[in-house]
Amino acid sequence: MEILGIQQAVHQGKIFFTDHAVRQMAKRKIDDVEVGEAILAGEIIEEYPDDKYSPSCLVHGQTLKERHLHVVCSLPPRVRIVTVYEPDPAEWEEFRRRKS
Repeated sequence: MEILGIQQAVHQGKIFFTDHAVRQMAKRKIDDVEVGEAILAGEIIEEYPDDKYSPSCLVHGQTLKERHLHVVCSLPPRVRIVTVYEPDPAEWEEFRRRKS
């Protein structure tokens, strides 16, 4: 999987936020601009080729205000944002690798 296609979809405004993502973002005070910033600066850190609805991945990125975000999204051509959260440092090494 490559991040480029996801980033192109963000540039073109071709992303869709699921209802779950919108609820979680509101609860966590994360806005759609921050999600875009994180994806554009991000990297794929996990891949889920057999995800329930379509292949997806976990993107780690930082916003312009240096807020670390994880974004679970499907792959192009239709990029769906499944959920977004701030990774817990107790569970992640450098926000990129799950701690054992």
